[in-house]
Amino acid sequence: MNDFQNARSWARKFRDAFTGLGQGIAGQNSFTIHFFAAICVSLTAIWVQVSIEEYGILLICIALVLALELVNSSLESMARAVTDQYDEHVRRALNIASAAVLVAAMFSAIIGVLILGPKMLG
Repeated sequence: MNDFQNARSWARKFRDAFTGLGQGIAGQNSFTIHFFAAICVSLTAIWVQVSIEEYGILLICIALVLALELVNSSLESMARAVTDQYDEHVRRALNIASAAVLVAAMFSAIIGVLILGPKMLG
């Protein structure tokens, strides 16, 4: 470990994490869309009175998608820092990161429909 990592207090680590959260959200349309969807899902879950277990599952799905959006944004930022030239490896890495968000979002949507759908229809 370098001196910077050793010298960081827990307060500093949390401050850095919250700074990163703001940086990861700023100007990211995909994060904004997923965050809006998360609010809609949460409000719908409360409205149809899902069980605490079902709500927990929905929250895990929401957290997974939002966290992967942040990871994807961090990779995009890192790619810009590494090179401003086209690089097939960078393009491929960014596509794979985007695919991870897509897979999480698709399966989260399926889980949301499985949990919320019957309650909304019945």
